[in-house]
Amino acid sequence: MFSINIKLKFALIALFLIGGILLAIFQGFWYSLPFILVGLGLLTSYLLLGTVQTAAQLVQEGNFEAAEKRLNLIWKPEWLYKTNKAFYNILKGSLAMNNKDNNAAEVYFKKAEAIDLPTDDEKAMVQLQLANINAQKQKWNAAKVYFMNAKKLKVTQQQIKDQIAQFELAFKQRGQMKNAQGQSKRQMMQPGGKRRRPKMR
Repeated sequence: MFSINIKLKFALIALFLIGGILLAIFQGFWYSLPFILVGLGLLTSYLLLGTVQTAAQLVQEGNFEAAEKRLNLIWKPEWLYKTNKAFYNILKGSLAMNNKDNNAAEVYFKKAEAIDLPTDDEKAMVQLQLANINAQKQKWNAAKVYFMNAKKLKVTQQQIKDQIAQFELAFKQRGQMKNAQGQSKRQMMQPGGKRRRPKMR
C-alpha cells in the first residue's frame, strides 16, 4: 500500500494550507481553493489513518523503538478510522508485551477486542494474546476463556493456527499435571498410601 513519509506529509500539510491561506489573502479565494483542498485532504488522512501502517512495518522489521516513536506521532488515537484504531491498540499492546508490561498490554488488547476487527485472524490474534497474558498471571480460567474464543474463529493464517495448537497442548499438559497431583493426594489420604511408622525397639 502506498504511503507518504510522515515528516513529508506534515511538511505538505503546512505548505498547502499556509500557501492556500496566503493565496486567498493576496490573489483571492478561488486561486487558493485547490491548495486548501489538498492540504485538508492530507490532514484528514493523517487524522483518520495516523501512522499505523508505517509503525506496523517497523514492528515487522524488529525496530520496536522506532515503531513506538512513530505511533506516538498520532495526535488523537480516538479519532482514527475504526480499523486503524484497532491496529493501533494491537501494536501498542504488542510493544507493551515486548517491554514486559503485561498490565498495559492487556489494556490495549482489550481496547482492540472491543472494536470490530476486519477478519477472524486478527480477532484470534487478540484473543490469544489475552490468553497468554492471563496464563502468565496464573489466571488459567480467564486464559482458557480467551483460548476457546480464538478456537471458535475461522483462522486462515498458519502461524495463528500453530499458536492455537500450542495453547491446546499446554492446557492438556496442565490438565494431566492437575490429575496426577489429585491422584497423588487421594493416595496419601488412603490407609494404604500412608507410610508405616518404624517399630520402636
